[in-house]
Amino acid sequence: MNSGGNQENERSAIVLYGSETGNAQEVAEELGRLVERLHFSTHVAELNEVKADTLSSYAITIIAVSTTGQGDFPANARSFWRTLLLKRLPPTFLQGVNFALFGLGDSSYPKFNWASRKLHKRLLQLGANEIYPCGEADQQHPEGLEATFLPWCSDLRKHLLDQYPLPSGQQPIPDDVPLPPKWILEEQTDPSLCKEPDVTIISGAENDEYPGLCRLDHDERPIPNTFTATLTQNRRVTPSKHWQDVRHICLTTPESMKYDPGDMISIMPKNFPQDVDNLIKMMGWEDQADRPIQFIPGVGLRYKRNIPPAPIPYLVSFPHLTLRILLSDYLDIKSIPRRSFLSAIAHYTNDEMHKERLLEFTKPEYIDELWDYTTRPRRSILEVLHEFDSVKIPWQHAASVFPVLRGRQFSIASGGELKQTPDGGTKFELLVAIVKYQTVIKRIREGVCTRYLSVLRPGSTVRVQLQRGGLNSSMKQLIGPSVLVGPGTGIAPLRSMIWEKAAIAKAYRAQNPGIKPPIGPTVLVFGGRNRASDYFFEEEWTQLLESIDLKVLLAFSRDQKQKFYVQDVVRENFDMLFNLLHDLSGSVYICGSSGKMPQAVREALIETFQHGAKDGVTNFNREQAEKYLVEMEKVGRYKQETW
Repeated sequence: MNSGGNQENERSAIVLYGSETGNAQEVAEELGRLVERLHFSTHVAELNEVKADTLSSYAITIIAVSTTGQGDFPANARSFWRTLLLKRLPPTFLQGVNFALFGLGDSSYPKFNWASRKLHKRLLQLGANEIYPCGEADQQHPEGLEATFLPWCSDLRKHLLDQYPLPSGQQPIPDDVPLPPKWILEEQTDPSLCKEPDVTIISGAENDEYPGLCRLDHDERPIPNTFTATLTQNRRVTPSKHWQDVRHICLTTPESMKYDPGDMISIMPKNFPQDVDNLIKMMGWEDQADRPIQFIPGVGLRYKRNIPPAPIPYLVSFPHLTLRILLSDYLDIKSIPRRSFLSAIAHYTNDEMHKERLLEFTKPEYIDELWDYTTRPRRSILEVLHEFDSVKIPWQHAASVFPVLRGRQFSIASGGELKQTPDGGTKFELLVAIVKYQTVIKRIREGVCTRYLSVLRPGSTVRVQLQRGGLNSSMKQLIGPSVLVGPGTGIAPLRSMIWEKAAIAKAYRAQNPGIKPPIGPTVLVFGGRNRASDYFFEEEWTQLLESIDLKVLLAFSRDQKQKFYVQDVVRENFDMLFNLLHDLSGSVYICGSSGKMPQAVREALIETFQHGAKDGVTNFNREQAEKYLVEMEKVGRYKQETW
């Protein structure tokens, strides 16, 4: 360790994360608090923010990384990963780095936890020293990520205390003692800095051309790496009596932007005024809500050189901030609370029963109760604060207690000629299922982002980010034979791909009149509940038949007595699919909800290869069929994008 005798580095820790949706960041922040309680001087950061050759200056390095797409690293970890792949690095490059690694994955994907496994292998190759065995969490576990993380975390703590003992007489900071916030809010003295949120609520006028769309929002938040898009369509495509409200949403921007099938738009949501009002009243913040405020470092950090970044770094120098704006536009007050939130609010109550109950939820032995109280009934942060009404959070601590609002990702459904606006701008079409359902405790639950979208009127502007998806189709794959499996809103990225194929065919015909474009056959397997209610984009498939060789196979599960799903369609078409995927070396894409569907389709594909060709010459046994599918994955001919 190159601490050069520096006393501070002898008990220093860096906790790094690669996170796409925020889960790995939550894990990293929790690990940061864990080592801070063991009196390590602690820094938490994105992987891309650090240089690998500086890690040896810390006593310990802890990394939490999730896997995205086809076994890929999250965007905020990719440049760090690329620096580790340089050929010229010697096997001693990371000598002196003492690390522990935790991976977050989803076992419904073939490449489960690949990012953490690749990183683990590479760290060891470059001479880093593993101080504690790697942990792996699975999103599909009945009790979620916590089921693996909590025991791993608890054992890591014991191990660190054992390997890095505290000086005689010093004890870890107990869980019931709050850690001082690294950043707090402070009132600004200039009242001219106050600003009203720019949201218009339109009450139901007669002859309204957009009935039910009551919010006109002009989003001017200074969120880095985002751009402004204008909502031009927000149309329900399922019947009003159907159980699910699905919207065909169009967004446009005047700039010309390039995107490919499988890419995503991440939309930054906002909270609803009535929810923000409820919270302000519950906490007793009425007098403070509309006064200008600013972020300042916490008491212990004001004169330190290395201050950790603020919870929302770009707001540190933002002049027009009030508590109401912070709660409306930047903090997540409606999500399901994490353990860290329950742990934090336990410090803000004088009711001993409430305090004890909240701290109980944070203990590994009560993981079942935590799951039953939060995730199973999808209880929101607001509801928890309503139930534990003795909790009064000081407004100065709001940004360190509430999680930050995150963008929600939606696969882009447009491709080919649908990508451009008539005036040369860019159009993004989305197919969005509005999340609204009744829980086991008979409460109505709504998704934070889809609720925001569900009432937005055309003409509103939103802050969005264009993100690369994991389908990464080469031109060879786009023009080659393909099997596209997409039940429900899983059709979105596949529609993008089909329109892209049609554009390639059209361009080819324009240059080679009278010659059939060399584009392989495409089989689309679509599933829904009822043909009459959720057969999305039906009219387009007929139109596209003129451009490309497209065959649409359907599975509507509730249109007959026997349930019938996309995997059953695969089983009914063994010969055709074997010919496409084996004889013609086609590719398969599976999109839609994660969980049972991808596994069921995978199983049906294995049976396809076992069934073999019509003549029975190329029959595989089970082991050979599985091996063939694994080979398809390796070369990128089997891809999955599920959510």
